[in-house]
Amino acid sequence: MYTLLHQDIHCGARRGRLTTSHGTVELPAFMPVGTLGTVKGVEISQLQSTGAEMILGNTYHLSLRPGEDVVKDLGGLHQFCGWKKPILTDSGGFQIFSLAKMMRINDDGAVFRSHIDGSKIELPPERSIKIQEALGSDIAMVLDHVAGLPNDYQTLEDAMLRTVRWAKRCKEAAAHPYQKLFAIVQGGLEPDLRKRCAEMLAELDFPGYAVGGLSVGETPQEMYDALDFTLPYLPKDKPRYLMGVGKPEDILNGILRGVDLFDCVMPTRNGRNAQAFTPSGPLRLRNEKYQRDSRPLDETCPCPACQRSRGYLRHLFMADEMLGPILLAIHNLTYYQRLVAEARQAIEQDRFVEYYRSVVKMD
Repeated sequence: MYTLLHQDIHCGARRGRLTTSHGTVELPAFMPVGTLGTVKGVEISQLQSTGAEMILGNTYHLSLRPGEDVVKDLGGLHQFCGWKKPILTDSGGFQIFSLAKMMRINDDGAVFRSHIDGSKIELPPERSIKIQEALGSDIAMVLDHVAGLPNDYQTLEDAMLRTVRWAKRCKEAAAHPYQKLFAIVQGGLEPDLRKRCAEMLAELDFPGYAVGGLSVGETPQEMYDALDFTLPYLPKDKPRYLMGVGKPEDILNGILRGVDLFDCVMPTRNGRNAQAFTPSGPLRLRNEKYQRDSRPLDETCPCPACQRSRGYLRHLFMADEMLGPILLAIHNLTYYQRLVAEARQAIEQDRFVEYYRSVVKMD
């Protein structure tokens, strides 16, 4: 499933390849987030044109609507949404933490109220796996217990140990012949908890490993530190996925340390709010200074947004035209795909540190 092709001789950055039943993914890679079976505002052909090779769907949301049985009856998530390449489904653990009403967690699983209609939902680890199998994703995630940050040591330890117990149950429940299951390392910002969790999960020999419970309130440096004391204890011959991250500089910091896979809503969400990512920094197009700006967002970018002027794109947002958010979502996704493609090339040439410094503007 995972092939390590090269590691930069100057840092931990890895160039790899992930093979699934719906094709291969060149690593490091960024996954656009298609929570409800759609990357918001972006049609499949447009999404493919950005260079994306894998997208993410969400167990929690798809189980609530339209329901995993509906998706299964309509041919599975690939057929349902029209994306023929690899798909990863998140288990729903983070959404239970962030969205669910009246949530209660114990060793049996999570019990909560739907954020849509308040109905009671029970989600044990086995149920999370069965939903993901019905969706038919290429990669499924174990159900994990996410604890917010900052938090006390005992709460973080309890959540970490529960995550390991749930991971075992998820693995025992998994029966889909082509679906690979990734474990999730928890433990907050505590080095010993992260180490213990990584080592216990590594013993269970999952096809891949994710680092979860970050980007939930900690500083960027705290997140980088958590990666530094987690990644050394994960198997070197398995893919590593940093969940829910993030900003371009965070992605590059993750790659620098040996992370292979990322996802985040930022490219599309920021695009819907008139922010464009560019090599010279983000542009906020509602700013009046762009009203008569005839330049493209990025002269080197091949996306359709960059065939128009900044002034035109600003006009779309000021006039509340839906084309504005669509074009900026496509542009931002293209920027992220170009970022990781350039990172892959830099790793192959043992110059990732140089590339990293050039993008984050370090001396």
